[in-house]
Amino acid sequence: MKKIFLLLIFISFPTFSQKNTQPFKEGEFLKYKINYGLLSAGFMSLEINSSILNNEKLFHINGKGWTTGVVNFIFPVEDNYQTYFFQKPLRPYRFIRKIDEGGYIKNKEIYFDFQKHKAKVIDYKHNTEKIFFIQNDVQDMLSSLFYLRSLGLSNLKIDEIININMFFDEQMNKIKLRYKGKDIINTKFGKVKTLIFKPMVQSGRIFKDEETVTFWITDDKNKIPIKIKAAILVGSVKAELIEYKGLANSFPIIFN
Repeated sequence: MKKIFLLLIFISFPTFSQKNTQPFKEGEFLKYKINYGLLSAGFMSLEINSSILNNEKLFHINGKGWTTGVVNFIFPVEDNYQTYFFQKPLRPYRFIRKIDEGGYIKNKEIYFDFQKHKAKVIDYKHNTEKIFFIQNDVQDMLSSLFYLRSLGLSNLKIDEIININMFFDEQMNKIKLRYKGKDIINTKFGKVKTLIFKPMVQSGRIFKDEETVTFWITDDKNKIPIKIKAAILVGSVKAELIEYKGLANSFPIIFN
């Protein structure tokens, strides 16, 4: 379930650019509560730090996910996703995936070399190392979220479909994202203006149909992913922002 949420939230970003204010900075912290149907299933957090590589500053994103309560007893999950990405241009250097989902374990690192168009995947569980071809516009599963937030989204038209490239699970994945307009939603902080997207996912294995997922980000300078809902084959999953700090810009709330 945590894997589902992470996949959903990190595949949703457009591939065109527009000049705008920096939407995030070092010190930002976001925390989400995840529900499976009526059950409180767990939490996920995202924290931004910085790192230095060859005198060049990188952002270091640390994403954690864990189950709680009854769900943790039935199907315990402890996930850690990290990415190091360059700020200009915003593209990944190193991606870390350490997950334990009910005994299903993965421990991998990916190093991106855009000069040679190669991604080196190290699998610590199976003690293997493989090289794959990558394109210049590729993102990893976590850096894609922050790439999304760095873009201007004001020129999107209703039902416009954006195609993106993501390197995940040792292969290039072409992701499609449909823009569905704007909405004002209720949150624990008050009413918030949002942009709505529907990632076009593969139906049949996990999801009921191609557009069963809805993804909201704040319609402000921060572009925070604030809510996501998905109807899966057995029940539904919902995640909502419950805590934030260290934002780069003000967070406008409608209180009436």
